[in-house]
Parts: sequence; C-alpha cells; structure tokens
Amino acid sequence: MGFAAIILAAGKGSRMKSDMPKVMHGLAGVPMLAHVMKTATEAGAIKKVVVIGHGGELVSKAALALDAEVQIAEQAEQNGTGHAVIQAKTALEGFKGDIIVLYGDTPFVKPESLGKMLAARAQGNDVVVLGFKASNPEGYGRLSMSGDSLEAIIEHKDCSPEQCEIDFCNSGVVCANTETLFSLLDEVGSNNASGEVYLTDIVAIARVKGLSCTAITCDEEETLGVNSRSDLARAEQSFQESARTQALENGTTLVAPQTVYFSLDTLVGADVVIEPNVIFGPGVTVENGAHIRAFSHLEGCHISEGAVVGPYARLRPGAEIGAFGKVGNFVEIKNAVVGKGAKVNHLSYVGDAEIGADSNIGAGVIFCNYDGVFKHQSTLGERVFVGSNSALVSPVNIGSDALIGTGSVITSDVPSGDLSLARAKQVNKTGRGKRLMDMLRARKK
Repeated sequence: MGFAAIILAAGKGSRMKSDMPKVMHGLAGVPMLAHVMKTATEAGAIKKVVVIGHGGELVSKAALALDAEVQIAEQAEQNGTGHAVIQAKTALEGFKGDIIVLYGDTPFVKPESLGKMLAARAQGNDVVVLGFKASNPEGYGRLSMSGDSLEAIIEHKDCSPEQCEIDFCNSGVVCANTETLFSLLDEVGSNNASGEVYLTDIVAIARVKGLSCTAITCDEEETLGVNSRSDLARAEQSFQESARTQALENGTTLVAPQTVYFSLDTLVGADVVIEPNVIFGPGVTVENGAHIRAFSHLEGCHISEGAVVGPYARLRPGAEIGAFGKVGNFVEIKNAVVGKGAKVNHLSYVGDAEIGADSNIGAGVIFCNYDGVFKHQSTLGERVFVGSNSALVSPVNIGSDALIGTGSVITSDVPSGDLSLARAKQVNKTGRGKRLMDMLRARKK
C-alpha cells in the first residue's frame, strides 16, 4: 500500500511581511507549495492532504490546480503542528497505510529521503523522523540517539550543555502508520510555554509505550525552511545552483550559468545552447539541439529540435516552435504554432495563430487577434511570405504559397498561391514636401 502525505500549509508567515500565505510565495517560478506536492508525488504518495489556515482559499485553489485529487483540511486556529496534523484525520478516514507529515515551507526534501523513511517503517520502526547533521545546530531540536534508536527529541531551549553539543537535528518530517500517528497525537497535550500541540511530542509518548523510534539522515540542504524574505532569496539561489548544475550534467551548454534562471518544471534536452540572461517561466520544454539566445523570456511553451529563439524573444503560454524554426529579436509569440522551418525573425507579434512549415513572417508584422472582447485565430499555410509591416486582422486564412505585400492590412482570406496587396495607392505631390517643410520651419522661428 502506498503512503499518504499530510502537507502543513496553514501558517501566516508573519516574518515574510506579506498578506500572502507563506506557502504561496514564488520559488523557481511556482509557489513553494508546488515543490512539496511534487516531492510527495514522486515519492509515491497515493493520497495528499493539504492543511490550510491563513489565506486558506488561495492555498486551496493553488493546491487543487496542482492536483485535482488533493484533499483539503482546515486548521481554523493555528494551535501547533500536532493540532494541524489532527485536522487531516477526517480526510484520511479509512486509510490504513503510512503517513508522512511534510511542511509547505520546507521545499527541498527529496523523494529519496522519504523513500528511506518508508523503508525504515517497513523494517518495523513505529515512528521515523527525518534528521540532519547541522553545520550550526543553534535553534534546532536535537535528536538523541542510542545506536539506531531515537530516544528523544529535545527542543533547543531545553537542552543541557551536553545536549547542546549534539549536531543531529530534527527536520520536523515524521512518518508513522495512520493508526499509530493519530493515537499518539490523541495523548499529546498543550502544557508548554506556547500552549500548543507539538507533533514532536509523539516520540516521547511512543517511547513510554514501548514503541520503536528511529531517525533517518538527509543532507542539511534538504531541510532549508523559508520563514523570511531572506530565506526565500537563499532558497531561490539554492534551487538555481542545483538546476544549473543538473542542466550542465545533462548535456546543456550554459554560456553564463549564473545568469540563467529555471523553473521547477523546466525540461531541457541534450546539446541545447542557452546564452546569457535567459529566464524560464513555468511549463517550458526545450528539445535537443535548440538554441536559446540571450535575454529571452519563455513560459508555457514548447521548442522543438534545432529551433533558434532570440535574442530578446518572448514566448508566452501556448507557443509551439517547430523543428528548426526561428523566432528572432524582439518577437512575441502567444498561443501560436510556428511550423517546421518557419521564420519570424524580427520585431513581430504572433498571437492565436498557426503558421505553416517554411513560411516567413517579415519584420514588424502584427497578428491583430483581439477585438477588445474576443480572441480570434488565423491560419497560414506552408511557404507563405508576409511582407514587412503588414497587419493580419484575425480571423483570416492564408493559403499555402501565398504572398502578402509589404505594408498590407489583410482583413479577408487569401487563396493559395495568390499575391495580396491591401494598402492605399501612393500619390506624389510635386514640390509640396519642400513647401510644407519651409512653412513649418518659418512658424518655428
């Protein structure tokens, strides 16, 4: 049987100095919550419960957008981590497997670490805690071990001088069988300085009952919690450094690695070249051999094999760049397909359109796709040539091998193979240009 993940996401995060719930703050292009939910999924969670509190409606909406099957539990009053876990009990009614408790503000715990916790549970340990060797244990709860047995979790403020020397610290992540977890929580009181129900107290109760407890070790970097804007900045830096290293190891060329920013779900193939100052928003896939030139911004798009994008290109959601296609400088593509070998090389906007293979869109071409209320779709066939500074007023269909003259405003369909000219006739007024300029200069004096 798979496990269930309870993700605690009820905290306000007052140190963030924000009205936004802490777990909704962005990290690598997505809310922190998305990182934790992704970890749970990759580790094999068959059920996920997100415990909401402050800003609950916003958190709930985000969680359901990430996973439509996630369940929501509400902690109306923030009364400690143990109390938060208890709120998930109803949502897990009937579930008999193991539970792992995760934290929405601790985004870097790895699926492999959760796997080790589940393995320790399978070996007969009733409660498994995730710990780490701290470079500076100041402020952390200590894990007191006797061999592989976890004897106690000691809060920092309660540590004796000898216990302060312990560098094996508590991450807060806990794994136990459903029945065991909730029965132990039923016995946790709130007789402490904060008057709250602490999840960590289950270890002491478990030991009194003769249950076995152990701790699994993970890297300290996995346990980085985000409680302030400074923490968030450090978390972003940590993620980006890891993502850049992974990209390089996977065969991507980063010309200036420190200037490239990835999102949580960015997928980049082998032999891709990424020039300086490129930003990947959520939902980007780049296939093998593509070239992303400097100062480009990409989100929600797919770039096929051998395509070239940029410099200074913006690809918005729904952009699909075909194999060996080209999107050049100061070009914006939105919800549009650029076919195989097609080119949109300079200063153009393409929105809600489909451009056929080997077509060429000239400089300054605009797809007028929005009438102020509705968006409209245009379709271009193969080998279409659109002259510079033309406007295509959607919806229009332009057949294959058609030619649009420079400066045209196209409002009707163009059959395949036709030449379309849609601009006012040029008229030259002899000598009038000089006379007009002389008159204007005279007024200026």
